[in-house]
Amino acid sequence: MQHRFAMTFFGVASFCLACLPASGGTTPLTTELVATGLTNPLYVTHVPGDFTRVFIVEQPGRIRILDISQNPPVLGATFLDISSIVQSSGFEQGLLGLAFHPNYAINRFFYVNYTRAGGDTVVSRFEMTAGMPNDADEASEQIVMTISQPQSNHNGGWIAFGPNDDLLYIGMGDGGAGDDFGTGHTSGTGNGQDITNNLLGKMLRIDVDSDDFPGDPNVNYAIPASNPFVGITGDDEIWAYGLRNPWRNGFDRATGDLYMGDVGQGDWEEIDFQPANSSGGENWGWRCREGAHDFTTVATTGCAQQVLLDPIHEFSSAFPNSECSVTGGEVYRGCAMPDMHGTYFFADWCSSEIWSFEYTGTVTNFQNRTVELDPPGQSIFNITSFGLDAEGEMYICAQGGDVFRIIPDGVPSQCGVPAIPAVSDWGAVVMVLLLTVSGTLVIRKRAATEC
Repeated sequence: MQHRFAMTFFGVASFCLACLPASGGTTPLTTELVATGLTNPLYVTHVPGDFTRVFIVEQPGRIRILDISQNPPVLGATFLDISSIVQSSGFEQGLLGLAFHPNYAINRFFYVNYTRAGGDTVVSRFEMTAGMPNDADEASEQIVMTISQPQSNHNGGWIAFGPNDDLLYIGMGDGGAGDDFGTGHTSGTGNGQDITNNLLGKMLRIDVDSDDFPGDPNVNYAIPASNPFVGITGDDEIWAYGLRNPWRNGFDRATGDLYMGDVGQGDWEEIDFQPANSSGGENWGWRCREGAHDFTTVATTGCAQQVLLDPIHEFSSAFPNSECSVTGGEVYRGCAMPDMHGTYFFADWCSSEIWSFEYTGTVTNFQNRTVELDPPGQSIFNITSFGLDAEGEMYICAQGGDVFRIIPDGVPSQCGVPAIPAVSDWGAVVMVLLLTVSGTLVIRKRAATEC
């Protein structure tokens, strides 16, 4: 028993200590091509606790498995193919989001966001086929919610479980067209500012483990009691509003903070930040504002009465700039480059530029990473998404069919290298050890910390 404890101690400690936070990273970076030949890859994510695979979302309606335990990684099985029910004829339609349930190892549930025939948004639950970890049951679909879409663009599509609450967050665009105006857009305010009977232009938060609507087979979720509009005017599903098209968002797995990349109308692209201790209800401004600037193309009522929040970062997409559409990103918390912890990466779809910064109340260490991250002899074009594996290592999806992984350039990876923790970090290490000794599976605790 003592030998078993010693092995557990050093195995867990070496993992956890290598993942302790650092800042102001100086590790030189590059990227390596890990998958190619895909059809419009839009997202990379992982099963909690699975350190051998990542799952790649293809826009036409497929989810592919990439075996990252191999060197080089091997693109293998199709995990799910729902292309027969996904409408992807519009440029911004298709299979857009994927999130694995925090208890996937037990219930085998995962969730997708897609547009169906007619263009409506569908959030559905599917189930892994029992005993077949590389195969999902296409017939297991249970619709969680549907949202009507007036136009084919601005569907949002990102979904993820909050790291601190295990609730499902759903990013919804304003419904499309331009200016949040016209058919299907609320007169006077636009959809982004309309919080009554209108889920467009919002960040939603729901509980998929309960059902407040047992009489409706196509509505299968509950409203978290702590959502900001419960009991007052406003749709109970809303967590935040005033968004135009939140294209790719990400939780910092270490802090629980939420970063949102919101695509602008034509002048300003923005990154919004919602801290982990937020009680929700933030108004990010659209269509009263675009970025931190008044939006005057269409008159909007009620703007003066609202508290409108500024982004933590914005960049111009106005002519003659080459930028046009922000691709929101992720915060790095991996083991390969611990000095990069806390660094947020994001991009622009048109210019294919990649930037990074750190945010601790103010933006610091802002850098243009484009040249650094272009792989030798190649360039990464039309970046659709950033994603993470279970270690916290970061991937980049290029719409043309490639997926890249960010790696240190010319210096060894620090994964598995022990480090001496700060005094304030010993409590977390001891907690991991106690949980391990008490019988908790190491792999599940590892997934909970996930660097």
